[in-house]
Amino acid sequence: MATIAELKSRREALLAQRSSGVARVSYDGKTVEYRSLAEIDRAIEALDREIAAAEGRRIVRQVRVTTSKGL
Repeated sequence: MATIAELKSRREALLAQRSSGVARVSYDGKTVEYRSLAEIDRAIEALDREIAAAEGRRIVRQVRVTTSKGL
């Protein structure tokens, strides 16, 4: 099991590469190639959940739905 510090360093590496648009991420001596930015986003979300669980908290997501009949 990875430590909180390791999880956070992975998350930071993913965020840095995502902002540069590169799908290859290196951390902890490993290199991972992602197929898309959406896949990187999912990996970041998974790391957020792991970090929260390790810190004894949980992430609450809210979704707001709005509708209209048009203009």
